Amino acid sequence: MSDKKPIIKCAIYTRKSSEEGLEQDFNSLQAQREACEAYIKSQKHEGWEFIEKHYDDGGYSGGTLERPALKELLGDIAARQVNIIVVYKIDRLTRSLHDFSKIVEVLDKTETSFVSITQHFNTTTSMGRLTLNMLLSFAQFEREVTGERIRDKYAASKQKGMWMGGTAPLGYYRKDKKIFPDEIQSKKVNLIFEKYIELKNVTKLKHWLDENGVKSQYDNVLSAGNLYKILVNRAYVGEVSHKEKWYKGLHDGIVALELFQKAQEILQENRIKDRSIENHKAPSLLAGKIFDDKNNYMSPSRSNSRNGKRYRYYLSQAVIRQEKQKIGEITKIAAGEIENFATETIKQIFRNTEMIQNLFKDFPIKTQQEIFKKSKEINPPPQMIRDTISKVKMFKEKVEITYYPEYIKEVLLSQYEGRKLRLEIKIQAEETIIKDIRIAVVDNGSKIIIGTGDEKQEQNEQLIKAVLRAYKWNKKLKESAIFSRSVVCDEDNIGERYMDKILRLAYLSPKIIQSILNGTQPREITFQRLTEINTTDWSEQERLLNIK
Repeated sequence: MSDKKPIIKCAIYTRKSSEEGLEQDFNSLQAQREACEAYIKSQKHEGWEFIEKHYDDGGYSGGTLERPALKELLGDIAARQVNIIVVYKIDRLTRSLHDFSKIVEVLDKTETSFVSITQHFNTTTSMGRLTLNMLLSFAQFEREVTGERIRDKYAASKQKGMWMGGTAPLGYYRKDKKIFPDEIQSKKVNLIFEKYIELKNVTKLKHWLDENGVKSQYDNVLSAGNLYKILVNRAYVGEVSHKEKWYKGLHDGIVALELFQKAQEILQENRIKDRSIENHKAPSLLAGKIFDDKNNYMSPSRSNSRNGKRYRYYLSQAVIRQEKQKIGEITKIAAGEIENFATETIKQIFRNTEMIQNLFKDFPIKTQQEIFKKSKEINPPPQMIRDTISKVKMFKEKVEITYYPEYIKEVLLSQYEGRKLRLEIKIQAEETIIKDIRIAVVDNGSKIIIGTGDEKQEQNEQLIKAVLRAYKWNKKLKESAIFSRSVVCDEDNIGERYMDKILRLAYLSPKIIQSILNGTQPREITFQRLTEINTTDWSEQERLLNIK
């Protein structure tokens, strides 16, 4: 019987964080390898033999696993070509406890061991694992403390006004880790500010600069994004930034403060115009303000039909993130219906006599009467509706709309005094109005349509059933590759001609759908008349059906 030990294949892994010195004839990686080879030779009696293949990562940090040689080594381990990893020190393999645990999992699966020749650790023993984890915890702690020191030093330097590296902005050049005004390029920067103040539009400014051959310091065309960054960069008035705060810099400004501030005023005016809901083709009036019954934010969502028509929804973030335990009863709602509902609710508040009297109770009676008279003339545009609303929360049988009474007061007062609305006013006080609703749920809650419970209801069950069928079938036809017209007809025992009639109802206007669900549709609207509507133009549909 032979006493010869089985061969244990040892892979040597080496790493160096920086590339400095790697060009030398004898560098750090080679020194690590020689030391590991000597150790493996000392264990020859145990059957150890080193693999000739080199696993060297020069210029790679130990804080990440994204290293080519390490990836190759782990691949060879998975292929069971390696029995032991040998390194000079543990931190050559990794400096992260989290990453080390991942590596240990790979080693466990293939029963591969890990040895550090200077620290005498072996992962085949429980004590070795404990010691390694403790050591790596301290290594990670040291790395994090070092990072904090660097960040603190960086922040302190910024607060003193020092330029802490990076490309010098247009109009400056960099020398000895400082920036200095460039005489020629600084004139270009001032020209950009002056021309923007004249044109008051970044797109027009870009066209003018292109036509006149004004380019960047690298002779590249200035994009609209480049120009916007230049116009808001306070470095041009002699400041430096750190985490969205600006400090007095050690460099000289090249743009007069008055010129810079004038540009900011125009930019702010343009932002107010741009954020107007009326300027968008497919606005989301309640974006950032609507929540489901479990207080999950509902995100604007869109989908396209086969004929190219776009549909807008608000979809619960719990559904998007697939957090089943957080999903409430309200998962998805058609944007048009809830936006119309919120808009009409706010318009009613603007004309509420009791609320106006309460807001202006300190004003003379005559003034109150004049303000109330003016309020009847107000038709709040979408942006004003949005600014009035603080939050909309959806429940199965009610909607909570929280709004700002002080903002309504400012709107009415500005209307009465014949002046512009003060956009800078600080509004904090809120009030909530609760509106009862009736919701029709289509296809297991994936589509929800609002119907108010405020009006006298004489529901036509045939019409409601047809509408719900239309939404259900239309959704399945759009989303399922296997769900076809023939399948629908077979399942429901109907003909394709009848199905085509029903599907038209999925494209009725929100106002028509709401009236059917409320039971407030004109009595002359029958199933036959409803299914004869051939136009997808909502205004024309409402005219044909006499929906006010």
